[in-house]
Amino acid sequence: MAQSPDKVLSDIADYVHGYAVESEEAYETARYCLLDAIGCGLLALRYPECAKLLGPIVPGTVVPHGARVPGTRFELDPVKAAFDIGCANRWLDYNDTWLAAEWGHPSDNAGGILATADYLSRRRVAGGKEPLTVRDVLTAMIKAYEIQGVLALENSLNRVGLDHVLLVEAATAAVVTGMLGGGREDITAALSNVFIDGGCLRTYRHAPNTGSRKSWAAGDATGRGVRLAIMVMGGEMGYPSALSAKGWGFYDVLFDGNPFEVPRPYGSYVMENVLFKVSFPAEFHAQTAAEAAMKLHREIEGRLEDIEKITLATQKSAIRIIDKKGPLNNPADRDHCLQYVVAVSLIFGELTSDHYEDEIARDPRIDALREKMEVIEDERYSRDYLDPEKRSIANAVQVHFRDGSSTEKVAVEYPIGHRRRREEAVPLLKEKFARNLKTRLPARRSEEVLPLFSEGERLEKTPVNEFMEMFAI
Repeated sequence: MAQSPDKVLSDIADYVHGYAVESEEAYETARYCLLDAIGCGLLALRYPECAKLLGPIVPGTVVPHGARVPGTRFELDPVKAAFDIGCANRWLDYNDTWLAAEWGHPSDNAGGILATADYLSRRRVAGGKEPLTVRDVLTAMIKAYEIQGVLALENSLNRVGLDHVLLVEAATAAVVTGMLGGGREDITAALSNVFIDGGCLRTYRHAPNTGSRKSWAAGDATGRGVRLAIMVMGGEMGYPSALSAKGWGFYDVLFDGNPFEVPRPYGSYVMENVLFKVSFPAEFHAQTAAEAAMKLHREIEGRLEDIEKITLATQKSAIRIIDKKGPLNNPADRDHCLQYVVAVSLIFGELTSDHYEDEIARDPRIDALREKMEVIEDERYSRDYLDPEKRSIANAVQVHFRDGSSTEKVAVEYPIGHRRRREEAVPLLKEKFARNLKTRLPARRSEEVLPLFSEGERLEKTPVNEFMEMFAI
């Protein structure tokens, strides 16, 4: 008698294989997510430490009908293309975010989905068949977001020292297996192999080891998801109790013996509620802190020497992740430091990716302000952060001067990229996309691509191979 697969695996397989997405809000949001992720990747290509990781593993390798990497001339196998797209999208910590018991960035899955869709579409066209459309990509993204985000709601990988990119690998493997024509058993098999991988340690996100791996780990995960999907579609077996096997399964070995909790059915909830990084390339728990600090920039400009103390009120998760003292060794360290983000925002009145580079980080005023900061938890902020009806990410900043005076306490509870501020965010997302396009594409091409942000129906009908061609250099 065949062994029944773990319910967590079979439920995801049922969702990928059988669920019809009907939410137009989800599709509209997915369009913004797709274009924003590509734009973030184009911007990242300005940075040599990112660009050096891209391209074929063996230089000169040619892949017939290969998947394109936006902003480059590369045409790669879908596994390496998934890595490259995911790496670039995530490099600057500027793509969308999901916050719950586990944190993460659902658009990391766009690497595997886009690479697979482009490769399949180019092969189909070469064989005289119809390619996939961008609508197919958006459907896969909605489902990948949902898998990653729902699993993250009450299952904290970080509490056991594992990194959230395991959920990217799982979501990518599930939806890509479906894209390749896999059925429920195939999707279950691919997922089982993901959890047998076990995930990676998140030490590269924390002192004293914070480093650039945190910027390519998601690309690695989405690429691995594609690899496992291809292996399963080639006949590789699955492992039905990969999660629950006594003594040897994921739960007992890596999750303190606890099963995953899945508190809601899979649908389109995550895509509808995803968080955009609209204004600031920084870890999301610091987004509202940057916005609050910038409101104080003019008031404290010219008075930096008079500052005695800066109070930062925040949520428990921010304290756990980005409350950092002492030296910051590289850009990856700095964009995950609440105090650094606030200091730069106060001093310069802006925050861009360049502010994390060594040239600006050497400004002595930044560390001087960091030394004067006191980070405290506001318990209401922590409660509202976990409240499913609110999902706020609040921060407050107040500057105290030596003469006893102080600024007002500026609090921002919802970042611009929150669902509650979506109407305010969309025009700014469009501006962000336009800026990012112009960093890599010729002006004429940028002008041709930009209308896709507003013309949803035309975008969705576009064949994937034609869509990816728009971003090729």
